[in-house]
Amino acid sequence: MSEQQTKINQAEKVIRQYADMIYRIALHNLKNTSDAEDIFQEVCLTLLTKNAPLFDDVHIKRWLIRVTINKCKNFSKSLWQSKTETLDLSREDSRKTENLIPELVYSLPQKYRNIIYLYYYEKYTVAEIAEILGENKNTVNSKLQRARRKLKEILEEGDGL
Repeated sequence: MSEQQTKINQAEKVIRQYADMIYRIALHNLKNTSDAEDIFQEVCLTLLTKNAPLFDDVHIKRWLIRVTINKCKNFSKSLWQSKTETLDLSREDSRKTENLIPELVYSLPQKYRNIIYLYYYEKYTVAEIAEILGENKNTVNSKLQRARRKLKEILEEGDGL
């Protein structure tokens, strides 16, 4: 088996293992399924073309999170995105309890959404999130506290119910 084929097989294994996580992060950032799918494809291509740490589970997961968030940021800044409006993810059944919290998280500014997602969904510590996002640990902790306060305010006002 050639070195190229080995790399493709390893990348395929990584993609299968982390596909849901990559898609969820993209969806949290972009709030649009089509855009999230596009970002997923771009992350997969980057995995195949860049020198990703394929052998190390801890590093590959963090690398994928960072790449996905960066691709979402770049997409959001693009001229095409600035000229379009996203469709709201809410549906008639979106007021069900199981959909309430993700919808509230979507209502937060992006700088809070990623931290909330990584902390509660991916179970990273504040220090690990700071490392992944390239931010100071105290900054991440402050943003996490502000995000919690904003979610609490929304719930208390009844906007999220």
